[in-house]
Amino acid sequence: MKNAIYVLVENKFGVLARISTLFAARGFNIDSLAVGETEDPDISRMTIVVDGDEKIVEQVEKQLNKLIDVIKVSNLSGTDHIQRDLALIKVSVNKTNRAELIKIVGIFKAKIVDMTNTSMVLEIAGDEKQIESFIEVLKPFRIKEMSRTGVIAMAVK
Repeated sequence: MKNAIYVLVENKFGVLARISTLFAARGFNIDSLAVGETEDPDISRMTIVVDGDEKIVEQVEKQLNKLIDVIKVSNLSGTDHIQRDLALIKVSVNKTNRAELIKIVGIFKAKIVDMTNTSMVLEIAGDEKQIESFIEVLKPFRIKEMSRTGVIAMAVK
């Protein structure tokens, strides 16, 4: 079961390295990791997605709370929260498939952010299932390149 954990940390050199080392040393795999500054430039927010049961997530939380630079750890699983992922996908296009691809982009509420005679760069934001479905539909168009942010999440309350 995938669990989203958000961690507020001091925005200092080496914090990300210490957290990723903690995961590696304990044998925990990070499915997704997104880090960015918060409304306070001295604090960064990490959204970490781990695959595991309650015991694993509890262990991860305990280990994170032991780190000096960690301000707060919250497990968003089981709470009202919003999760989003962003993907940029470059696909091959030609005169015959361009119109079909534009229709697909509209159906998925994605955006065309760049277009040439031979390729199109698409942007989509949504939950992981929506992005995975979009990628699956794009496979026949030959995906040339793809970049994803990883999951970001925020509690609703």
